[in-house]
Amino acid sequence: MKYLGLRLAASALTLGVVLHPAASHAATPAPVTQMAHISVVATGKGSPVILIPGLACPRAVYDDVVADLARTHRVILVQVNGFGGDAPGANLKPGILDGIVADLHGYIGRERLRDVAVVGHSMGGLVAMMLAKAHPGDAGRLMIVDSLPYFAVLMAPPGVDPTPAMVAPQAAKMRDGIAANYGKPLDAATLDAQTRGLALKPASVATMKRWAMAADARVTAQAMYEDLTTDLRPALASITTPITLVYPWNAGGPTKAMADPFYRRQYAAAPRIDYVDIGDAAHMVMLDQPAAFRAALMAFLAK
Repeated sequence: MKYLGLRLAASALTLGVVLHPAASHAATPAPVTQMAHISVVATGKGSPVILIPGLACPRAVYDDVVADLARTHRVILVQVNGFGGDAPGANLKPGILDGIVADLHGYIGRERLRDVAVVGHSMGGLVAMMLAKAHPGDAGRLMIVDSLPYFAVLMAPPGVDPTPAMVAPQAAKMRDGIAANYGKPLDAATLDAQTRGLALKPASVATMKRWAMAADARVTAQAMYEDLTTDLRPALASITTPITLVYPWNAGGPTKAMADPFYRRQYAAAPRIDYVDIGDAAHMVMLDQPAAFRAALMAFLAK
């Protein structure tokens, strides 16, 4: 299979082929609630907002919005074990995405959270939809940022609708190749090539490279495999939790004229959905256009 020209949300998956663990660990704000598949840092008071990063990204991807949110919300920042320099915990075994959903459900129950707004980027967006499907009462609303109910549609040639069974062999090869990078040095040219296109701003790309060096390739590999073989399209019509979909576009492609119909087609079955586009941005929209992303997030929470 080959990637479509319209890579969009699936571009984050390409980041996985270059990830390997760094020697040093970044400091994590305290207190941290540690679970089998994720850890959580909470700050602020008010109605709860859960922020879930994408593949190989730490909770720091949301740093630019935390201070504003914490003035009026309880901000719950998720980090997947194995990303951000954290130990992998239970994420060295299959079942990472289901494990994240289970940990989130348990946390929401233990903390007695109500009407939770859940924000998920890329793989985090898929997890947010999985949570709404498995536990409809957990999330009051979802903000999905450049994610799809089935990422593998971007791996098929035009006119082909890939099933998880069709995708699984290729996804397994990708998983095994990524995992093989664990503990190995990575040359700068490869890192440059594999992060190209995920963000527009040089500063955004530099940030992504730092995060890439801190991720555990074994966790990235398995999470990517599960992401590619999870198809939520059949369940999309049953997810009645209101969804706000945020997606990027840019003049270099995908353009707005390409992105608009593509995303609407992928989410056509969603019964309650609003669309918000952010221009001059790539997949890491919160890094490329932090002000526009913050505005979209605040508007979502104000609904």
